[in-house]
Amino acid sequence: MTATSGRPAADDRAGRDTDRNADRDPDTGVSREAGGDVGGGAGRDSEGVVGGGAGRHDTVAAVVRQWQTVHPDLDTGPMEVIGRINRCAALLQQAEDAPLRRAGLSRPEFDLLGALRRTGHELTPSELARETFSSGAAVTKRLKQLTERGLVERRGDARDRRVAHLRLTDAGRDLVDGILPEQLGYETAVLSVLAPQGQGELAGLLAELLGRLEGRMGALRA
Repeated sequence: MTATSGRPAADDRAGRDTDRNADRDPDTGVSREAGGDVGGGAGRDSEGVVGGGAGRHDTVAAVVRQWQTVHPDLDTGPMEVIGRINRCAALLQQAEDAPLRRAGLSRPEFDLLGALRRTGHELTPSELARETFSSGAAVTKRLKQLTERGLVERRGDARDRRVAHLRLTDAGRDLVDGILPEQLGYETAVLSVLAPQGQGELAGLLAELLGRLEGRMGALRA
């Protein structure tokens, strides 16, 4: 998405060397692994109908129904939330990455460029790692590629040679500004299936969930 979208668990999978020829769902064009099983993998009933059950007709509904058959004693309610979040994220990202592929960028690379653009000032590699939820090693590798392409430039710290300060070049800024409107237009079209009020309610619920998760993860790292 247009905000920072790095994810620790997906950091290595989302790099430039991702196999874009992976087995994909013939109906959606999405990797069959996108979203996982418990996390929202695709499922069909015996008649080939996606979804079903409790008035809901999406792939996660089918997965939940199948697990309820296998383990009727377990509460599969969390799958209805986590599964749909993961499935939506996978579908959105794979479609949204089209402009990035045309620009020769991977999603994590664009996250780095986007962080430099939206913060509006120089960042160190460690700051970029925090901004994009990436490992230091992954950031170093991507910065090397982006620097070689002339999209990012680095400035050494006058007091500590071990520290580098990074900023966008004019070409890097123009690239980000050129891609962003296309992404926002895509997101607007996707969300148009929900009424404005529904979009606001969904944003509020996701904000509450994200805030609590970030607080919990921050406490665990402390």
